[in-house]
Amino acid sequence: MTSPSLTPGATNFWLDQARERQAAEANKPRLTPDEELEAYRDMLLIRRFEEKAGQLYGMGFIGGFCHLYIGQEAVVTGMMMAKRDGDQVITAYRDHGHMLATGMDPKGVMAELTGRRSGYSKGKGGSMHMFSVEKQFYGGHGIVGTPAPLGSGIAFANKYRGNDNVCLTFFGEGAANQGQVYESFNMASLWKLPVVYIIENNHYAMGTSVERASAQAKELHNRGRAFGIPGEEIDGMDVAAVKAAGQRALEHARTGKGPMILEALTYRYRGHSMSDPAKYRTREEVKDMRQHHDPIELVHKHLIDAGRSEDELKAIDRDIRAIVNEAADFAQEDPEPNPDELWTDVVAT
Repeated sequence: MTSPSLTPGATNFWLDQARERQAAEANKPRLTPDEELEAYRDMLLIRRFEEKAGQLYGMGFIGGFCHLYIGQEAVVTGMMMAKRDGDQVITAYRDHGHMLATGMDPKGVMAELTGRRSGYSKGKGGSMHMFSVEKQFYGGHGIVGTPAPLGSGIAFANKYRGNDNVCLTFFGEGAANQGQVYESFNMASLWKLPVVYIIENNHYAMGTSVERASAQAKELHNRGRAFGIPGEEIDGMDVAAVKAAGQRALEHARTGKGPMILEALTYRYRGHSMSDPAKYRTREEVKDMRQHHDPIELVHKHLIDAGRSEDELKAIDRDIRAIVNEAADFAQEDPEPNPDELWTDVVAT
């Protein structure tokens, strides 16, 4: 018995589908070999740092809230590859990755997590409240939606001063429903402010899926349409795609065309914070994302395909683990703030 043959119409259909897939793959943004290696290092530093932070939290060295960035590394890494010196960064409370991506010292970040005097906020800010004017990083903010108005304000300062810097303003899909976000959209569009809003859509605002919490959940990048702000949805698990979209958005804002919204579809592997068991999703869902969409593994594969050896990449991982372990040791040994520091850096009203 012979198998049935495809009709000419069906054959053409599947050939067309194959050609479309090949074309889409060929047109995907790509990084140069050097850029790919840089992205690999940067994302791996964030991953290993966050894993260590999770360990220290479990051991009691880190208190309070601690929101890990594991799984979302490609978003901030790609955007940092697209930005240029002078551009500012502001984000919400899932912020350690953004700090490291802007070049902040892992020792200073880990020391702040453990509440030590060498931390970026002298041990008084903790996980959600670190800043570095030197690195143009303006927090780390615990109030949902806050980066939007603050980032718009930084962009206003850029325009007022007449420079061509852009403020990269990150917040999550849950914050995209906040009223202050839309007030910011309105003013940024009205005044053509140089700001790029990056919605890091990891699909779960705390424990609620975006489909249950947001009307038109698949259109968050179009939330600025009523204000004349263009938006774009991007693969937030692909660092090359993020960089390419970031370059387009930054050029748009830098050349006086006003704000732009990027919705980066990404995924966090851990719970909302260290106290969240994440029972609102299945283990199979997380496993599937890790196996088929992990941003670091994607770059790892590209590097191997391009001729890099597994031994070379393992050596990079060892070097990064050493940096993170050194930061953890430093953070545990650094003294706590002097009690006399309690009222310094406090603005009286």
